[in-house]
Amino acid sequence: MPKPARPDDHVLVLFGATGDLAKRKLLPGLFHLAVAGLLPRHYRIIGSSPKSFAMTEEEFRAHARAAVEEFGTTKPSHKAWPKFEESLSFATADPDDFTPLVEAVTAAERAIGGEPRRLFHLAVPPVAFGSVVTMLGDSKLNDDARVIIEKPFGTDLASAVALNATIHAVFDESQIFRIDHFLGKESVENLLAFRFANGLFEPIWNREHVSYVQIDVPETLTIEGRAAFYDATGAFRDMVVTHLFQVLGIVAMEPPSSLTAKALRDEKSKVFDSLRPIELDNVVRGQYEGYHDEDGVAPGSTTETLVALKVEIDNWRWHGVPFLLRSGKAMESSRQVITVGLREPTLRMFDLDRHSHSRPGNELVIDFSDPGSVTANFLAKEPGPDMRLGSASMVFKYDDSFNAANDLEGYERLILEAMLGDQAMFTRSDGIERLWEISAPLIDNPPLPESYVPGSWGPVSIGRLSAPYSWHLPELE
Repeated sequence: MPKPARPDDHVLVLFGATGDLAKRKLLPGLFHLAVAGLLPRHYRIIGSSPKSFAMTEEEFRAHARAAVEEFGTTKPSHKAWPKFEESLSFATADPDDFTPLVEAVTAAERAIGGEPRRLFHLAVPPVAFGSVVTMLGDSKLNDDARVIIEKPFGTDLASAVALNATIHAVFDESQIFRIDHFLGKESVENLLAFRFANGLFEPIWNREHVSYVQIDVPETLTIEGRAAFYDATGAFRDMVVTHLFQVLGIVAMEPPSSLTAKALRDEKSKVFDSLRPIELDNVVRGQYEGYHDEDGVAPGSTTETLVALKVEIDNWRWHGVPFLLRSGKAMESSRQVITVGLREPTLRMFDLDRHSHSRPGNELVIDFSDPGSVTANFLAKEPGPDMRLGSASMVFKYDDSFNAANDLEGYERLILEAMLGDQAMFTRSDGIERLWEISAPLIDNPPLPESYVPGSWGPVSIGRLSAPYSWHLPELE
């Protein structure tokens, strides 16, 4: 088996290095890449923040160690830690004073030698994206550099267009990596192999054989102290535009000519172009009881904590097939599931009793939570003298079939691909603008949210969206 590609020498700068994302994902993820031998041979990692959150080098190294100890899959006791720790430094950066960061990057490049690449990761609040990018341009740090932009990318079409214009004034599109960690999941990338490497599935992946598709991401968590972000964002902007539409693009795309970034992103863009604008009758917004009691939530807030919607793709492959999307907080279970409902045979020659209907028999279920699985549910004859059908399944599980030690989390994989310059699993400017364009009817005139009980599956009215089918999460019914 060939060894994975190793990136060129790099200076990585983490803006927002003292924040929650860096603590939970980025610093532990970078150390895991180091342990796996997937960081460059020579690298330096510079944490950065405004002066108000300044740290000394020693404080930042202690902060990184604590983050890796608490959230890392590999702990600082590993023999790779001393080298990783030695690579860490810290520099402040403000729009009116970015000299410390410029000096830190220059010193890191000098220490590495040669011509290392620069990668900037903007783990900062979305309102700061524009000012940080402008600062990189003013300081000339954008030269031959790449930049990772966190989500959400804009809040509507106008803001996304304006943000793209700001970034394009400093970086070429080939240098921009708009990140969605869902697209870094092994199980999501496995959709490409599942569909296009297996002649068993691709021939039925169309409206002739598929009756509906569900992409369902319920969460048991509440907003958990994130009111400042969440109350201004809501479930639709936070989850659907950023994550669920991106997964839909992979589920629904035509076979690409290759697995190159251009070919894959071209096909996803065609799916987005074919999405019809969202119709308000096909949307239910929900808000869990007690939301207004959360610290920081505005009095009388109508922000949705759950959204369910039906969208249609107006092309030859998917015309007439409903795509049902749902995501929400404080729900009964946390899942990340794609269900592809297959059409029943035209001639039903078997008698099906109510027990046979308790679980659908014609569906493919892709669980894209880590580590992920693929299940084919079907009907089979039960043992005995009568022709009685029962539900059966064939299951593929990642952790039963492959070495889990080779697995990378979404952020780890995407940071590695950004260092390698592979944009295949990152969002392009035209794609994100198109998604905000079709979302305009909902953003401009959102229906009032309906109340639902925490720990439930949301408002009862979401059932009308899926009719004549039903919302269901296999193995929980």
